[in-house]
Amino acid sequence: MRRTDDVEDLLRRHAPQVLGALVRRYGHFDLAEDSVQEALLAAAEQWPGKGVPENPRGWLIKVASRRLTDLLRSEEARRRREETAATLTPRDAFTAPPPGESRAPSEDDTLTLLFLCCHPELSPPAQIALTLRAVGGLTTAEIARAHLVPEATMAQRVSRAKQKVKGVPFRQPRPEDRDQRLAAVLQVLYVIFNEGYTATSGYALHRSDLAGEAIRLTRAVRRLLPREGAVTGLLALMLLTEARSEARTGPHGELIPLDEQDRTRWDQDAIREGAALVEAALSQGPAGPYQLQAAIAALHDEAKHAEDTDWPQILALYNILVLQAPEPMAELGRAVAVAMVRGPEAGLAEVAKLEGQLAGHHRLEAVRAHLLEKAGDTEGARAAYQLAAQRTLSVPEIRYLQMRAARLLP
Repeated sequence: MRRTDDVEDLLRRHAPQVLGALVRRYGHFDLAEDSVQEALLAAAEQWPGKGVPENPRGWLIKVASRRLTDLLRSEEARRRREETAATLTPRDAFTAPPPGESRAPSEDDTLTLLFLCCHPELSPPAQIALTLRAVGGLTTAEIARAHLVPEATMAQRVSRAKQKVKGVPFRQPRPEDRDQRLAAVLQVLYVIFNEGYTATSGYALHRSDLAGEAIRLTRAVRRLLPREGAVTGLLALMLLTEARSEARTGPHGELIPLDEQDRTRWDQDAIREGAALVEAALSQGPAGPYQLQAAIAALHDEAKHAEDTDWPQILALYNILVLQAPEPMAELGRAVAVAMVRGPEAGLAEVAKLEGQLAGHHRLEAVRAHLLEKAGDTEGARAAYQLAAQRTLSVPEIRYLQMRAARLLP
């Protein structure tokens, strides 16, 4: 008998290979995905009590194949499909391969599925939802809860996404499209992680289910593409960032900023693994945005105390990052580094340059408030903290920003 958590991990590991096997043999991505979900639910109910089968992947393929055959038979072309039902059932799906012979679906199916779920025809929210369901093995209800939307809304989003990719061939992109498509996959995983690490709305600051799923999927991609520096860098960035999660909140769920955290609570194993991955990523070719962000995270994590942080080196990395990828949030991070190296007034000047790009975003006002406070402008800092609190939907962030403003009352 296995613990439920162990079974869930096993199912999520096998889910993309099982789905890949069905789509490769039958097509019908939408029906195959529904069938796999039913097989996963059946396994989640049966395996904890009855035990995991000797060939769990074969068991899942067998159950999902039967369900898919039933669905195909219920389509408009029922009679035609019934006549060819024998050819629709893979002969080797019901038994484990003989010793020394591997007939199991390749783990490459995980990457192929990620490319499919991140197809350019889909919107970013649809890519995220479909990735979590088809590759992550999460139910629609779990995805809806993670994103704080009604289950019916998420079900419609997933259904529309599956319909859009229904006719897309189940194969990896052409070589000339591969880099662009891989970048889309990594961006989706990055967004999933960020939403888990710092929830943009709701009462929880951290959603460990989303952050953990993003790390798990990125690990899977790196196993398949170990020499891709961007993949290695992204995994390093996630590990080094998530290593601080336990110290980011106090006993009542309140937010604790980086420079005030108890660093003994940081996950040292994750930091060591992340730092090693940073070195590997930087040796795998020119450093891209993920590698640079991971290197910045490593410098933060390796400082035993906040005052030990190597801010000049962090600023140098930010200077390269904003040249490569002039993204507003990266430039806001650079503004903080400028303030730490050259003083708060210099940082405020950099913040002012971002008012057009980040107008209305609470992080712009939060950084401005922090730098105004360091510069001694308590009145301006209090107003900026209050404005930042009005612009975020995250309850822990609202409470933190309001607390900072209250501390500056005359």
